[in-house]
Amino acid sequence: MANVVRKIARYLSASANRKFDERADPRVQIDQAIEEARRQHEALVQQAALVVGNQRQLEMRLARQAEVVGGLTESARSSLLLADNARASGDPVSAARYEETAQAFASQLVSAETSLEDLKNLHRQAAVSAAQARTAVEDNTTRMQRHLAERARLLTQIEHAAMQERMTQAMEGMSSLAPVTDTPSLAEIRDKVEHRYAVALGRHELASQGMEERMVEVRRATMDARALSRLAELRGDLGGGGGPGTALGSGAASAALGTGADPQRQSLTKGSPDGSQHRALEAGGRGAPPPAAGGQGADDPAAAPGGPAA
Repeated sequence: MANVVRKIARYLSASANRKFDERADPRVQIDQAIEEARRQHEALVQQAALVVGNQRQLEMRLARQAEVVGGLTESARSSLLLADNARASGDPVSAARYEETAQAFASQLVSAETSLEDLKNLHRQAAVSAAQARTAVEDNTTRMQRHLAERARLLTQIEHAAMQERMTQAMEGMSSLAPVTDTPSLAEIRDKVEHRYAVALGRHELASQGMEERMVEVRRATMDARALSRLAELRGDLGGGGGPGTALGSGAASAALGTGADPQRQSLTKGSPDGSQHRALEAGGRGAPPPAAGGQGADDPAAAPGGPAA
């Protein structure tokens, strides 16, 4: 059970890290990397400063120990000279005392020389460490300069990538295969308008094939025929009545009626191909005199009022 829990924890951690890396801003990550490199460089510089400082401190201790060794050497030499002088003057007691002093200086000199040799060894090691520290600092400085140059290059590349992404999105927005967004593309609007227009044409076509549409066409043809007939009558009145224009107008009206003409008008004009009977009835309705008996027309001189007698 514990292994399963650890596996789940590692899986969740890896998944969270991957999602974080995918959604993280590269600019922020670059700044974090540069900041971490600067922190490491500062720590290296501090460590190198400690190494170089240790070398300088050993050099100062070495100089002081050399002075101590030099002083002890001079003191021991002076004690030996005084002992020799006392022995030469016949004073063995003073000579023995100087000999003991010289022995003490010699013991201190041996200890000082040992310390001096140890300091020399430490100084050599410190010098090597200081040289390595200086080299490390120089290398890290060069590395930091490369990091800064890489940071500038990456930022420029990120800006270029963002520009390319914006251009790609703009081109995809103008394409018919553009993804669905909040703002429709021109192709989508065109498809919608064409679909609406096609549906309207289909509905109109279906409606025009029905009985209602045919009835409307018949009524429209009837109204057109009546209008043409009335226009022909008006032309006949203007031209003197009963002329060729009237007959032509009635014939055009009958042709315009066709199969959808008014049944009443068809019954009135039946048996009269030129529609003269119908015109006579309409003229009688308006108060016009009927044609004379015996087949005399309007142009007969005997029928005219005040004309010569037969």
